[in-house]
Amino acid sequence: MENRIKEIRTKLHLTQEDVAKKTGVRRETIVFLEQGKYNPSLKLAYEVAKTLKTSVDKLFFLKY
Repeated sequence: MENRIKEIRTKLHLTQEDVAKKTGVRRETIVFLEQGKYNPSLKLAYEVAKTLKTSVDKLFFLKY
């Protein structure tokens, strides 16, 4: 699964720590999400999307 977390996060001038605090996870979790090394639960995906002011389907996608 691919994602646009880093792209959108930087456009909003948010740090990984900012996103982590707003979503209730550790910064390392955001790092792993951005690197594609961790697939989030639906709840976490929703929280990250909400924090980044986008939708889950625009944030996460499958690359064929």
